[in-house]
Amino acid sequence: MDDLHGRVAVVGERLRVQGFALAGAVVLPAEDAPDTRAAWRGLSADVAVVVLTPAAAAALADVLPDRRRLTVVMP
Repeated sequence: MDDLHGRVAVVGERLRVQGFALAGAVVLPAEDAPDTRAAWRGLSADVAVVVLTPAAAAALADVLPDRRRLTVVMP
């Protein structure tokens, strides 16, 4: 099995993402589209997986998919 390296980041509305910090994820609260885009641009190179809220995914629709990272959207 391949060795996987990288961190997980979670981007979106504070109330929806804050709990992921307990699991060790990098939590990037973003309440609106400009905040979401800033969080996306600020992702460090060691982030391999990004979890987005539906609102964050909508704000990033023009830059997704990003082939450098696995990106998933919360239900």
